[in-house]
Amino acid sequence: MAQEHDPDLPGPPSGGPRSPGALVPADTLQRYLAEIRRIPVLSREEEHALAVRWHEHGDRQAAWRLVTANLRLVVMIAREYQRAVHNLLDLIQEGNVGLLEAVKNFDPYRGIRFPSYAVWWIRAYVIRYIMNNWRLVKVGTTQAQRKLFFNLQKERERLEREGFVASPKLIAQHLGVKEKDVVEMEQRLAARDLSVNAPLEDGEDATLLDFLPGPAQTADAVADEEYHRLVRQKAEEFKRTLKGKDLVIYERRLEALMRDEDPVTLQEIGDQYGISRERVRQIEARLKKRLAAYLREQIPDIRDIEFGA
Repeated sequence: MAQEHDPDLPGPPSGGPRSPGALVPADTLQRYLAEIRRIPVLSREEEHALAVRWHEHGDRQAAWRLVTANLRLVVMIAREYQRAVHNLLDLIQEGNVGLLEAVKNFDPYRGIRFPSYAVWWIRAYVIRYIMNNWRLVKVGTTQAQRKLFFNLQKERERLEREGFVASPKLIAQHLGVKEKDVVEMEQRLAARDLSVNAPLEDGEDATLLDFLPGPAQTADAVADEEYHRLVRQKAEEFKRTLKGKDLVIYERRLEALMRDEDPVTLQEIGDQYGISRERVRQIEARLKKRLAAYLREQIPDIRDIEFGA
């Protein structure tokens, strides 16, 4: 499936000599994988600096380095869907186009790492390719199915011209295949093709393509995910500073509240340690303040901190 990309971005070469930065391999998959393994991985600082150069100044070389440094990410995602197609290189190519789109739309000032953002675009293009080519991939996989795919309709028409009822059993006998294979192929051929460009309902303009993440939607979702990941990481660091009753109350009360689960009661913890319910509540309140202060220190732009009811 041919895809268009922004003419201002460096695009995949159409052939010719290979280079470590080639997006479309001219040789085998193994050769391509060997080549991209030689491309250095970017540090967070290098990645940000390149993204700023592209975002602010349209530096094509910076964009190219961002793309090539993340080609292994495309391969990793493409492998997740490898069973859906015969040629992994097709998925890699589509993922590479998604990677180009990610570079085009990436905002380096959102505080998100580029690979985290690019995953959404790469996966969207890979899935779109599979959806648009699902009929081609799934209709004929065995020799009998391929034979049916090319001959079923022709044999049905021939039998009907001769005055026969073209039942699955009769077609199977004439083609030398199993009756259940004929029934299965008839169902597949009768099934509606699923295309991201087709209207969801007759008379509507909306298509499945409209529901693929756009630049703003993708960036917001990735930013939100990255934010919660950072909060969880810092909360885990805070937890490692606790011990004794503080640790137990944190694990059985605050962690449960942060996961929207039902915590154990204050009385249960009080009974465990032989202290009053009010004393447990005081310790918990102190832990909340300490955790909030720690998170604000570690994450300057943290949102309002809530621990549930």
